[in-house]
Amino acid sequence: MSKKQYDYLIVGAGLFGAVFAHEAKRAGKHCLVIDKRNHRGGNIYCEDVDGIHVHKYGAHIFHTDNKEVWDYVNRFVEFNRYTNSPLACFEGKLYNLPFNMNTFYQLWGVKTPAEAKAKIAEQRRKYDAISEPANLEEQALKLCGEDIYHTLIKGYTEKQWGRSATELPAFIIKRVPFRFIFDNNYFNDGYQGIPKGGYNVLIDRLLEGTEVRLDTNYFEHRDELDALADKILFTGCIDEFFDYQCGRLEYRSLRFDHKRLEIEDFQGNAVVNYTEGSVPYTRIIEHKHFEYGTQPTTVITYEYPDSFEAGKEPYYPVNDERNSAMFAEYQRLAAKKENVLFGGRLGQYTYADMDDTVAAALQLCAQVL
Repeated sequence: MSKKQYDYLIVGAGLFGAVFAHEAKRAGKHCLVIDKRNHRGGNIYCEDVDGIHVHKYGAHIFHTDNKEVWDYVNRFVEFNRYTNSPLACFEGKLYNLPFNMNTFYQLWGVKTPAEAKAKIAEQRRKYDAISEPANLEEQALKLCGEDIYHTLIKGYTEKQWGRSATELPAFIIKRVPFRFIFDNNYFNDGYQGIPKGGYNVLIDRLLEGTEVRLDTNYFEHRDELDALADKILFTGCIDEFFDYQCGRLEYRSLRFDHKRLEIEDFQGNAVVNYTEGSVPYTRIIEHKHFEYGTQPTTVITYEYPDSFEAGKEPYYPVNDERNSAMFAEYQRLAAKKENVLFGGRLGQYTYADMDDTVAAALQLCAQVL
């Protein structure tokens, strides 16, 4: 039997597919990468507007404790020192995130860790009678008390999930992390930053020397594309690959409204969350602040949570009991596909940070290449 044109057909030019393509090329494999969108990079794609790298699909901050992964991505692009320090806006007042001494001072005027701990304990005491929280609201009140819950958690969470906090399961919030220090760094990881020049630089360098076809929908040309390669790496929705034969997995979606403004600075910070339920968007992103931009204009993005349906982008898996059981069925089907690999957040039905995505791709490479 004659050898096919490519060793691997990689469906999806996002971070997972790009890392795999790079490592496959290094291993002497010939790959074809396809993507249904008109650009590479998946959800980390950046659009250049006035020299500002606009995170087209929402804020992406690379953070990790995995030195191997950090060293790996730094081989392709230098990262800046950006530190994620979001703000929350509630009824016109700003609060620092994550929940730290700045937040507690803004809420209650407390100035020491001892005062903050006493105030939180006092607020939690009211809910001691709740032994088994029946929903997310009861869980959050038991963990942090009413001020933090109503100001910073309730409205934001209800918008994200499109359901009342009394209808959401308690397990969504397992704990509320309090930091009794004046430090607004959102992440605990040792390494953090944004690629200088934006994420496109990282993706382009990973895919250097690999053939990429954009505006190519795998499902519209499936037989023709399958015939080109010995093996397939599929990073799209696993239920779609199997024609939904076990049912449709649920997701939450997002909608983005980008605006270019003829002003130098809109909000003075990259990310401001809006925690009131009455405000329809969950956050406003100002992209220039990811890279300390000094452009005379700015670009902001209103991020809206959205229900998922055909034609919309799937973002967050709904990892409840029903969907987890359905995904397990798809995994059993996937295990029977000898020449198909599944990867990425959609192929693995998971919410994955970028460092986890890189690590998972490298792990797969080590297994199969």
